[in-house]
Amino acid sequence: MLTAIARLAIAAPRRVIALAVLVMIGTALFGIPVSKSLAAGGGLDPGSESSAASALLAEKFDHGGMGMVITVTAEDGALRPAASRVGSDLVARLRDSPHVRQVQSPWTLPRATARSYLSEDGKTGLITASLSGGDSDAQLHAKRLSEELVRDRDGVTVRAGGEAVVNWQVNEQTGEDLLLMESLALPLSFLVLVWVFGGLVAATLPVVVGVFAIFGSMASLRAVALFTEVSVFALNLSVAMGLALAIDYTLLILSRFRDELADGRSRDAALIRTMATAGRTVLFSATTVALSMATMVLFPQYFLKSFAYAGVAVVGFAAAAAIVVTPAAIALLGGRLDAWDVRRLTRRLFRRPEPRPVPVEQRFWYRWTRAVMRRALPIGFGVVALLLLLGTPFLDVRWGFADDRVLPTSTSARQVGEQLRNEFPHNGIAPVTVVLPDATGLTSRDLDVYAAALSRVPDVSSVSSLGATFVEGKRSGPPAAPNGHKDGSAFLTVSTTAPLYSAASNEQLDRLHAVPAPAGKPVQLTGAAQSNRDSVNAIATRLPLVLTLIVAITLLLVFLLTGSAVLPVKAVVMNTLSLTAAFGALVWVFQEGNLGGLGTAATGTLGVQLPVLLFCIAFGLSMDYEIFLVSRIREYWLTSHQGWGANEASVALGVAHTGRVITAAALIMTISFAALMAAKVSFMRLFGFGLTVAVLADATLVRMLLVPAFMRVLGRRNWWAPRWLVGLHDRFGLSDSARR
Repeated sequence: MLTAIARLAIAAPRRVIALAVLVMIGTALFGIPVSKSLAAGGGLDPGSESSAASALLAEKFDHGGMGMVITVTAEDGALRPAASRVGSDLVARLRDSPHVRQVQSPWTLPRATARSYLSEDGKTGLITASLSGGDSDAQLHAKRLSEELVRDRDGVTVRAGGEAVVNWQVNEQTGEDLLLMESLALPLSFLVLVWVFGGLVAATLPVVVGVFAIFGSMASLRAVALFTEVSVFALNLSVAMGLALAIDYTLLILSRFRDELADGRSRDAALIRTMATAGRTVLFSATTVALSMATMVLFPQYFLKSFAYAGVAVVGFAAAAAIVVTPAAIALLGGRLDAWDVRRLTRRLFRRPEPRPVPVEQRFWYRWTRAVMRRALPIGFGVVALLLLLGTPFLDVRWGFADDRVLPTSTSARQVGEQLRNEFPHNGIAPVTVVLPDATGLTSRDLDVYAAALSRVPDVSSVSSLGATFVEGKRSGPPAAPNGHKDGSAFLTVSTTAPLYSAASNEQLDRLHAVPAPAGKPVQLTGAAQSNRDSVNAIATRLPLVLTLIVAITLLLVFLLTGSAVLPVKAVVMNTLSLTAAFGALVWVFQEGNLGGLGTAATGTLGVQLPVLLFCIAFGLSMDYEIFLVSRIREYWLTSHQGWGANEASVALGVAHTGRVITAAALIMTISFAALMAAKVSFMRLFGFGLTVAVLADATLVRMLLVPAFMRVLGRRNWWAPRWLVGLHDRFGLSDSARR
């Protein structure tokens, strides 16, 4: 197939490129508006206990839904006439909206309950509203209501926040971050390509292929969003990965083409040979990366599923563009591929001679690899120890969920969140809602007795039942929070002082579940604490299957490439080691707040989805360099005498011919991911930082130190496989053009 693509590119390059341009224009027109179809949520398990309880609350009690919070602040007090007029007007207009389910405020609640909706200094009143619709619709309702209602008036300051507003503002900020990210990544990547190739034309080609992959992935995400919810964060990944992978793949093909020309082949023969070797490596690498990322579709949260959609789409378009557009462009440009050579111009300006070909044995990467292999054991042990040491902070990881602090301080949702945490201590911790789906036959007294028992659980401040609020088992007054008994179902609200995402909160949930329900009725809990626990459990229960699949995919594909039973195991171990530094750095910087959290608010927790996401993506991307390197080493091994010293020579030659490519590819991928750190949404900073550290560790410590050391220690055993596997590879493995 790859030879046929090369021959087609040679025979009809203009037609191939014209068709590619039409596809790029079509995907751009369809894909550019994609952000309007994406949502900012997706972290909850839709099949969990908390989701079922929330759905029942919304269906039977018109309670729940995505929250919107409006703060009304006046210097003379929230209950004074000016703030009261503004607050009452906002409440009335919210209640008139068909998208608002429930509204509560200090101006409409009984005096005893209203106190919890006032700040400690009495200057700010809190309006809470529940919005209908899923993640996508609720954020649109929040945007419309905010634009219509939220504005300062009569000396009263009004701000909008809450989950729905956070999602809307994250969506808008992500769009702005995307433009900033590409404005940084594209020119910097181009400069690296100029450094690698010298010629401006050759450097432009990978960037064009990258743009093609970006538009294709955006169109794919919009198409998927027509049928299911897709996270807006997947858009950032698809853009960063599309640029990085497309450039990497094109860089590999162009570099191999130049090597073949240097070996004396004609341009046509060199292109055919390039596609049979480097083209095969690109397809193999793309398959591995896509399958590794596709495993995230097994998680129930659409946040993680979205990255599976984005990953498969962007890898597919990047590989397709590289193996179709690149050979056609090479054939069409001919000798003009090296036009506008900046290095040649620089040499003329400074009157320096043209460089002479250097024997491979004198090149830096060859000498470097030989030096590493002479000290294989101490270098190998030292790198492994360093990576494990860098990963130790991950042992203290604490899981949590992202909140308004993912946004910059200039946004209203972040400002409202800070007000809630600082000025509303009683509203700072989300309550737990206890739902009885089947409450038939239960009386108000039964529910009061149950509420009194729940209130005795440690760290429970109060429980609101139908007729009263209970504190430490005793009636303390009228209901202070929502509750209900309707259509054979009931719910109670448990106010708590246990900090979210803490051991105390987790233990409290266990104790609440353990309180006997009236008449042995089934009970479901919901709220931020229970939702977090359910999401962690959903990930934890599926993670072994996902990791097993990723390892199995890696073992199988590397075996099909190499025919070795040892190198696939080596690939898994090396890829895992390259991630330890990234995991440790995430905890040290973003959970613990070192280095100023790189400009983010350290919450003391990490999002539970982040390490899973980072592992699936970075593990797959690490295979890029693994396959780039091992496939070239294997070519030299197959053409060697395979006796004493042949393994070391093959490793040194393989690194010598790929070291510059891997370094450039890693630098470009680092630029793409580091550009994510310019985002103002802190989750993307975490993600970009983690991927940047993972790529740098993999391309330097692992590929250029640990892999040569490992392969030197094993020697010829690198290529060992039992007879039955040899037969299996002869039948199903990839044919190798190096043998022909």
